[in-house]
Amino acid sequence: MRSTILSRTSRWLGASALALMVGIGGVGTAFVLNGQVANAQVHNAAQIVVPQTSVQQGFADLVEAVKPAVVSIRVDAEAPGRPTQRGGRDFNFEFNFPDLPENHPFRDFFDQFGGPGGRGQSDGEPRPRRFQAAGSGFIISADGYVVTNNHVVSDATKVTVIMEDGTEQVAEVVGSDERTDLAVLKIEGDDLPFVSFEEEESRVGDWVVAVGNPFGLGGTVTVGVISGSGRDIGGSNYGDFLQIDAAVNTGNSGGPAFNTKGEVVGVNTAIYSPNGGNVGIAFAIPADTVKQIVDQLINDGTVTRGYLGVSIQDVSRDIADGVGLPNARGAIVREPTEDGPAGAAGVQSGDIILQVDGEQIDDALDLSRTIAGKAPDSTVELTIWRDGAETKISVQLQQLDETAQAPTPDAPTPPQAIPQAATTLGMTVVPNGDGSGGLLIQNVDPDSTAAQRGLATGDVILEVDNQEMTSPADLERVVEAVKDKGLNTALIKVAREGEARFIGLPLSE
Repeated sequence: MRSTILSRTSRWLGASALALMVGIGGVGTAFVLNGQVANAQVHNAAQIVVPQTSVQQGFADLVEAVKPAVVSIRVDAEAPGRPTQRGGRDFNFEFNFPDLPENHPFRDFFDQFGGPGGRGQSDGEPRPRRFQAAGSGFIISADGYVVTNNHVVSDATKVTVIMEDGTEQVAEVVGSDERTDLAVLKIEGDDLPFVSFEEEESRVGDWVVAVGNPFGLGGTVTVGVISGSGRDIGGSNYGDFLQIDAAVNTGNSGGPAFNTKGEVVGVNTAIYSPNGGNVGIAFAIPADTVKQIVDQLINDGTVTRGYLGVSIQDVSRDIADGVGLPNARGAIVREPTEDGPAGAAGVQSGDIILQVDGEQIDDALDLSRTIAGKAPDSTVELTIWRDGAETKISVQLQQLDETAQAPTPDAPTPPQAIPQAATTLGMTVVPNGDGSGGLLIQNVDPDSTAAQRGLATGDVILEVDNQEMTSPADLERVVEAVKDKGLNTALIKVAREGEARFIGLPLSE
């Protein structure tokens, strides 16, 4: 079935392609922050110098200069035995393996993938599935630090780096970071060719040259431009990917995208494809992010991030209208986390965070990236929109717990007797009978503005204009007060299945 998917370029593309070439089945694995280049990059022993590039003459001189620093990566890996699953942006694909007799001609083929009844299972229990995967990487220091993707090496039992001349070295995984999909390897050497990250930020429309190991074809070169920036591809908590149209395929994961100076502008990590192949849309982790993460991995072997302790969402035009905010930007606080630093500093539900240390915040993802780039225990100044005016709050950040799970909502208590319902704003509401407060929406007029804004039966209105709701009369009273302020939109805090969010509800069309 042809379906549009966002694929990790090595996990279900690179590894399966390698399996076809080497005859080993299985599949491999396929914020914006500022920081200094990793300390290991200060070595000048074999730093590559790229000649002046003329686009009219092609990119041959550039490629000849940088290729010695680009490596292919072969991964021996192990994963639990199970049917192979391939994940996309909106769809999951699962292969159902047939139960074949021992003498069936395709039995060996399915055994490679740990299929039912094959060598991948014993007595009904799956055995670990061993496989090989391929990816790309690049050397960033004369003493052998190599950058690649986390998903290339995440299941590795052995990582081998293959140089341009075919020589091989077993590499050590220095550290990896799942959130940004980056990893650092170490190979032996003291005079290795290496490349550096860009010094000036690239712009949309600039040339990029991708070098990597697609389909196991090491040293493959493709050329294109940066076709977009700041992309949120849905597979990362810290978006801001570069979009490039240089052909990126299976096995390119972890490889570099160069500018015309031979500087690394990004690390190729994902493609958007309806068929598993390149269609001109690929995504690279920008150099600023890579530098900051790589620096931490080399120095500490892990990455630490600041933690503010709030659940947030984007500020829509309706929400901005509901609080009198001129521009629909920033991140609105759904709830401060219990015992979190933001709540302790006075941040409240309904506050809109506009700036961090004077830096404008565009949306919730921007706030997440900005806070993640701050050091734990550092103090940040938040500019907040509250009650129609800006105010400032200082918050001392904590360290983000990478393993923390979202809290599970408490189970509701049995419903209690409730008074007569009332209808307003196209909704029929009653006091919420589960003891948690708010107004339960019993019905929504399908032609009403409330329905158009996504309110539905079963939602619970917790607050209107930052005032708690306990009865339908509260709703009507506060709505009239909003109108008296000269506002045409009411800010409503509504809960659905235990998760709260804000909606700007126009009071008249």
